[in-house]
Amino acid sequence: MAAGQSDKTLTSPDGRLTVSVGCEDGKPVYGIEYDGITFMKPSPLGLKTNVGDFTSGMVMSRPENLSSEKITADYSLPNIKKSHVDQDYTVGVYRFAKDDKTAFDVEFRVSDNDVAFRYILHPQGDALCAVVFEEATGFEMPDGTTTFLCPQSKPMTGFARTAPSYETSYTVDDATGKNGWGAGYTFPCLFRNGENGWLLLSETGVDGYYCASRLLSSGASGYRIGYPQEGEINGYGSVSPAVALPAEMPWRTVTLGRDLAPVVETTVPFDVVVPRYTASKDYSKVYGKGSWSWIIGMDDSCNYDEQKRYIDFSAAMGYGSVLVDALWDTRIGYDRMEELASYGKTKGVDLYLWYNSNGFWNDAPQSPRGIMHDSMKRRKEMAWMQKAGIRGIKVDFFGSDKQDMMKLYQDILTDANDYGLLVIFHGCTLPRGWEAMFPNYAASEAVLASENLHFSQGSCDAEAFNATLHPFIRNTVGSMDFGGSALNRYYNSANEPRGSKRVTSDVFALATAVLFQSPVQHFALAPNNLDDAPSWAMDFMKNVPTTWDDIKYIDGYPGKYVVIARRHGDKWYVAGVNAMKEPVKLEVRLPMMSAGDKLTLYTDNASLEGSVKDVKLNKKQTVSVTIPCNGGFVAVN
Repeated sequence: MAAGQSDKTLTSPDGRLTVSVGCEDGKPVYGIEYDGITFMKPSPLGLKTNVGDFTSGMVMSRPENLSSEKITADYSLPNIKKSHVDQDYTVGVYRFAKDDKTAFDVEFRVSDNDVAFRYILHPQGDALCAVVFEEATGFEMPDGTTTFLCPQSKPMTGFARTAPSYETSYTVDDATGKNGWGAGYTFPCLFRNGENGWLLLSETGVDGYYCASRLLSSGASGYRIGYPQEGEINGYGSVSPAVALPAEMPWRTVTLGRDLAPVVETTVPFDVVVPRYTASKDYSKVYGKGSWSWIIGMDDSCNYDEQKRYIDFSAAMGYGSVLVDALWDTRIGYDRMEELASYGKTKGVDLYLWYNSNGFWNDAPQSPRGIMHDSMKRRKEMAWMQKAGIRGIKVDFFGSDKQDMMKLYQDILTDANDYGLLVIFHGCTLPRGWEAMFPNYAASEAVLASENLHFSQGSCDAEAFNATLHPFIRNTVGSMDFGGSALNRYYNSANEPRGSKRVTSDVFALATAVLFQSPVQHFALAPNNLDDAPSWAMDFMKNVPTTWDDIKYIDGYPGKYVVIARRHGDKWYVAGVNAMKEPVKLEVRLPMMSAGDKLTLYTDNASLEGSVKDVKLNKKQTVSVTIPCNGGFVAVN
């Protein structure tokens, strides 16, 4: 790979993954192989800043200036896909200089299936601050690679000019070299290296000290890091992050393997980051399930009586919360909200309250607005919420990845922690390691979520297709607040034949409660489901966990079908759904269980009629299932 200089190699603990780092004609480069197969061709590294162009004319430092060691990411975190992580990494730090002056280091951390790397930009002379105009960081894919990508929206588009908000449809099995709708793609980005395996690109460790990034096409088979778009936040703020020197920049992450297991099971977004502050309380005690009237009843459901009815419904389900959505400040009011919160306490049910993030950067009229962007108003509001016993907030309509907006996310989280509030973000960016960085962070939307099922029959028709993507892409790197698992046949409060119609089965709804991971889940169930949904379905939804101790990829292909398993305590939940026209017949192998184990099995027939029965795992530790189109299955030991 290197021209004129010997490249340096860093090998994973198991010896199967190798990263090569070097210089080609003065340009820093790296490449990745797995089992001797190229997964990343020689790809550029480097930075363009106002204190120097460090993309060419570079020299790699001598070996004695490099460091290499082995470390272990050993930690517990209750709000991600795996409650305890014990992951070994090989670490290498590679120094690059220009004109005999140190410019930057690149720190690589390599596990058996992950590569994480970041730049450490050094002071240049007397300069102790810098603006980073551009990263040269690239990703050159092998020939024949296909893509599973989500296009980035143009700024100030979509509802009330609130885009980009990571809410667009994926293209699957597509060719490399495209650039989405002209603005690249949102992370995470999934690639298939032919028959050789799979590769996932993303980033982590982004907070108010940098901007978030996207993926831009750089040629027929290449991609590069792109900073935010100029027009975001109505043109306010720079697309170029400003940093104090020396600066440790966000991590770029590459997860790869011969099958999809490393992608589904990766914990690299959390392995390489550290907490930004200390938790003001034990938030794990307030994770859990809740109900949410807006997804079925929309704005008209935001009134005192209906929210009281949903409190009663949550109590009947054994849920700990109700999410009160937009317009509560005008349709219920602050005084009556305090009454509602007090009533909820008598039922063991707490409230989450919705807020508009705005500000001055979009036209979203929903209230409360004009609070969350202002530190004085925000902290006063949060003090009121703490006094009223509110559990958390859902803040919506951000629409930018600029450093200014990343600082707002951080500031909201930091202030909310002071008042003991959990935080959910909607209309927002992808979380980038935030579960580990911000202890009161709960989840983010950053996906074409359940509200679209209410708004559009087309979204209902594509529900299974999208559900077979999220466990392989969006939900691999962070908690996903989808707000689904509806058991209404129609998306209206009377459950009558009008508006959009759910085409997926009841078992499908149960399966997505397992497939979609978030420590806080506000499901799209409704009080009428106590009478009109199957009792076995409601019993399942009463008991399904929202926190998990382990995860296993079982089977699937993005856009076609998916089967994964999650463990809570000593109980495994195995769930699958199918988006293909033809039924999928599977022998699901469950090596984490024992032959003879009894399973409660939820399945669909060809007419999408669900049923439940007890079966035993056979000697081969397999269970036979057939999943019809738009159907699902769940097996619980």
